[in-house]
Amino acid sequence: MADKQVKLPRVPESLLKRRKQVAASKAKALKAQAAERKKRAVKKKVIFKRAEQYVKEYRAKERDEIRLARVAKKAGNFYVPSEPKLAFVIRIRGINGLHPRPRKILQLFRLRQINNGVFVKLNKATLNMLKVAEPYVAWGVPNQKTVRELIYKRGYGKVNHQRIPLTDNAIIEKELGSKDVICMEDLIHEIFTVGPNFKYASNFLWPFKLSSPLGGWRRKYNHFNDGGDFGFRDTKIDALVKQMI
Repeated sequence: MADKQVKLPRVPESLLKRRKQVAASKAKALKAQAAERKKRAVKKKVIFKRAEQYVKEYRAKERDEIRLARVAKKAGNFYVPSEPKLAFVIRIRGINGLHPRPRKILQLFRLRQINNGVFVKLNKATLNMLKVAEPYVAWGVPNQKTVRELIYKRGYGKVNHQRIPLTDNAIIEKELGSKDVICMEDLIHEIFTVGPNFKYASNFLWPFKLSSPLGGWRRKYNHFNDGGDFGFRDTKIDALVKQMI
């Protein structure tokens, strides 16, 4: 009798090993995807809750202002609202004939180009700086709607010294997650209320690059109070920003 031929496996062992590895890596990837999906769902709930909470906070603040004004009027007094803490500053003039002092201040505000805009925390130091740079900037006190529209429509973040569009909450969380700012609504709230992490949130936002206002400027070299454009315009900054977004 001839020796029985040893049956060789139809599939080489190296191929079987590779298949096993591919199957294991697929299972691992699927497991990671499921975990990521679960994590994202939890985060989404947190973001929605925070957004609701912020809306309640803004509405309560508005109602309080109205109520206090009514109480004061009823008592025959005047209600003086608290000093604004936030300003939006827009550079309106170039570098021709620019004195070194206001030029340095504009650099510190990160206003390096015409129609650039930034959020500024108002205190004694920044008010003095704005006074010096006033002929070159238009500034005022923005409302919540203006802050929201600027960040949603013209918002870019600074990631590794690069200008990155804010298309995903993950970008914000990566940069500001350690400061408990994980989404757009957190960023808007931090800026508008001038929270404890305002410095980091403002620095994360790249200076806004705005268009020239619809219909053009009136007179750049005159103060706003004299029918021009530069200087403090209080809440009327909202109308200007609307034209420039």
